Amino acid sequence: MPTRPAIRHVVFFSAKDKADLPRIVEGLSLLGRIPDADCFEVRQNTRNDTLSGEVDVVVYAEFASAEALAAYKAHPLYQQSIDIVRPLRDLRIAADF
Repeated sequence: MPTRPAIRHVVFFSAKDKADLPRIVEGLSLLGRIPDADCFEVRQNTRNDTLSGEVDVVVYAEFASAEALAAYKAHPLYQQSIDIVRPLRDLRIAADF
């Protein structure tokens, strides 16, 4: 059986204005430069599920420990990403499992 990460971190975003999606993706992509994540992706929703259309962008990351996730959130690039994305986004839902 493959080793599973200690924490999977998934965050869903919706844009206030769909024209801002490239800037949101760009701002969230800064998070990929933070070294604490073992795996990191930012993707625009493909909208293959016809029952839900609220989510525009998804961030997925894996962390070896709660400490690694905390270090990721404490990194200066994390705040820089927030400063770019927060004014452009509407919905933000995060889940860690």
